[in-house]
Amino acid sequence: MEMLQLPVGEFKSRFSEALEVVARGGSVCITYGRSRKPVALFSPPPRPAGKRKLGTLAGKVKFHIAKDWSLSAEEFVDP
Repeated sequence: MEMLQLPVGEFKSRFSEALEVVARGGSVCITYGRSRKPVALFSPPPRPAGKRKLGTLAGKVKFHIAKDWSLSAEEFVDP
């Protein structure tokens, strides 16, 4: 995975290049000040999670919710 480290001023002037790095799956660390302290990370968004499983019962249990099922706010809040 590609990692590019740029000071904030250089990041602004090379934004298109930084965007290409991120588009390829890499990331850009943005630094600030004379000490070049890392202040931000420019990276791709997290990948969406796959289909949610039912835990230990995954594949063993099936369920469906009736179309006419409803729950009022009072029923939801009160035990």
